[in-house]
Amino acid sequence: MNSEHLPTTHRRTRRALTAAVSAGVAAVALAGTPTAVALTPGSSAPRPDPALLEQCADTDTGSTVCTYPDLPPGHYDVTVMLGDRHESASTRVQAETRRLMVDTVETDAGELDRRTFTVNVRNPEAQQNGRDGEGSPGLTLTFTGDAPHVSGIGIHEASEGTRKIALLGDSTVTDQSWVPYAGWGQELPTYFGRGVSVINHSGSGESTTSVLAKSVMFDALEPQLHGGDLVLVQLAHNDKTTTAEQYRANLTEIVTRVRATGATPVLVTPIVRHRFEGDQLNSIGLIVTGEADLPAEMRGVATGLDVPLIDLTAMSEELVEGLGPVESEPIYMIRENGDRTHTSEYGATVYAGLVAGALHDLGLVPERYWSATR
Repeated sequence: MNSEHLPTTHRRTRRALTAAVSAGVAAVALAGTPTAVALTPGSSAPRPDPALLEQCADTDTGSTVCTYPDLPPGHYDVTVMLGDRHESASTRVQAETRRLMVDTVETDAGELDRRTFTVNVRNPEAQQNGRDGEGSPGLTLTFTGDAPHVSGIGIHEASEGTRKIALLGDSTVTDQSWVPYAGWGQELPTYFGRGVSVINHSGSGESTTSVLAKSVMFDALEPQLHGGDLVLVQLAHNDKTTTAEQYRANLTEIVTRVRATGATPVLVTPIVRHRFEGDQLNSIGLIVTGEADLPAEMRGVATGLDVPLIDLTAMSEELVEGLGPVESEPIYMIRENGDRTHTSEYGATVYAGLVAGALHDLGLVPERYWSATR
């Protein structure tokens, strides 16, 4: 995508993130033994352990999958050494259900690139409402790319001070199990280094009403939240019959209960659907129902309750309309199956970038936790 089509916030954030404090990235020569890297004062990254590589296996598709089934649910710091002694490499790192932790890293023969990040291991592994089943126990790391190589892995339990960014959303946010679907929440972890754990507590079909009614949704998230945590709430696509009054009441309850835990709520207006009339999105595309203009209602709640807002509707509208009806199609699943609501992996990556940019501008995550490579 040509950068001139990206909203101003996204372009500005690309520059800002380049200057952010490094969160565990250090290229080292293969000669010599890798050592732990100090990431924050008074703590260190997990040291690579050769035994952990013994639990890795190459697949028929060319990726490498490493499984650690004995790790219980929780938050884990992970160090990976990417690269190879004899060959150049091009490696991406995913955790659990296709969560992008490290985007493509290019290394020359004889070079290692060290990355450290924090992963949330949970049950169910993918969608919080169990739509895709329980998944695999423990931690799964997958190394993909044009020529993936991993030369070292270190894992230890994250500290109690680990900050959490919880996502409470629908199918456009959730960890999608099936390629080529992806939610923007799957791509968000790559923007953060060690010390921030992204909990994608979302599920297909969820609305502001359903997340409050189901014990596995908001009720299950609430006890995990503490001071310093963030909760990003993007719920609207499935509130098709929710009245404006009820929608505001539901959002107000979520905000009030999040604040009671000491965490900070952030309201995120929904991504647009790819529904055009001429060169502009129609009411369906802009998530306006017969009952309410849902993005407008969310903006009103944010203003009334003094809640930080990420206006993803406005940003995605600007992006999609700027590209036009045809050029914007790859963001969605249109060319695969005609789906104009759900995003491709590419589209999820684009929207995760918009969310990350807006979140960075809000200043709610200290600079030291941002990955300098994004």
